[in-house]
Amino acid sequence: MIGLHHYLVVSAMLFVLSIAGIVLNRRNLILLLMCIELMLLAVNFNFIAFSRHLGDDTGQVFVFFILTVAAAEAAIGLAILVVLFRNRRSINVQDMNEMKG
Repeated sequence: MIGLHHYLVVSAMLFVLSIAGIVLNRRNLILLLMCIELMLLAVNFNFIAFSRHLGDDTGQVFVFFILTVAAAEAAIGLAILVVLFRNRRSINVQDMNEMKG
């Protein structure tokens, strides 16, 4: 039988994978956004696991709010990425070291 411990281990592995992706890949902005989304997925996984374990639906309600924020973050992040690519012809984070007004 799959218990709470198994869900927490999977969630921790997702979180560590996302942290490793952020630390190891600091060049590509798309991969950084994907790692942030993976981190939010790990947090959602924890909320759902504890919600099911405790028999309370509050954690699942928080997941809907987090998914809404994640969708907005992805949409705004990709819009900013498109504008940066049009202006600089690159999406490397190291190429974006200065801001121009």
